[in-house]
Amino acid sequence: MDIGPLVGLGFALFCVLVGNVLEGGHLSSMVGGPAALIVVGGTIGAVIIQFPFETLGGSMKTAGALFKKSSLDPRKLITEIVEYANRARRDGILALEKIAPNASDPFLARALLMAVDGADSNTIRETMELVIGEEEEHSEDAAKVFEAGGGYAPTVGIIGAVLGLIHVMSNLADINAVGHGIAAAFVATIYGVAVANIVFLPLAGRIKMRAKKVAKIKEMMLVGVLAIQEGTNPKLVQDRLSGFLPAHDHKKEGAAGAAAPAAA
Repeated sequence: MDIGPLVGLGFALFCVLVGNVLEGGHLSSMVGGPAALIVVGGTIGAVIIQFPFETLGGSMKTAGALFKKSSLDPRKLITEIVEYANRARRDGILALEKIAPNASDPFLARALLMAVDGADSNTIRETMELVIGEEEEHSEDAAKVFEAGGGYAPTVGIIGAVLGLIHVMSNLADINAVGHGIAAAFVATIYGVAVANIVFLPLAGRIKMRAKKVAKIKEMMLVGVLAIQEGTNPKLVQDRLSGFLPAHDHKKEGAAGAAAPAAA
């Protein structure tokens, strides 16, 4: 499980609540059931109006996947692809026909099988890039759902505040009630801004980052399969794919490479 989003949410809420207390506020003053209903319900309703249920369902699944660690490990994938390259160079690319379906990722398995079936490099690239593009578009739609929620929530919060002020103005005879009512009215504004900037917009950004990372890894797999099809030396395949690793992984590899001769 990836606890990063939960840690971020918990830390943000903790700082907001503690900051409120340090300023002399009370936690009870930030609790408002009607305000929460207006903001959350109104925002969800607006998002439902904008997007079809199919897109909404997909966005929920995509957001849920953010709390799970990605199964795509680029270093392990490079090792796996190099093993396929060694096998193809030794026994021919047809030797991959039986083992390709057992590849660790369906995308890699599909690309390998296309190479085994004799598809040319342009066909493999065009087909698999379409797959990558479709997945990126799906993630982009999911991010747009949460971006829309982040746009609607503050405005719905203002609606909740105005409704509260209308109620206050109808009871001006009781001065004490007026002060309490005005304070309670602005709770909806707080909820709207907080939900937008602590939940919706950060989730949208994280979805985009995850999609970009996945697309890069799949592009790496595609490059590896095309290199195997060309009969490239496995060492060159590994060097080529290592270019897709993050900068800190390159530093680790460089340090490991420097340490090996020293040990020798």
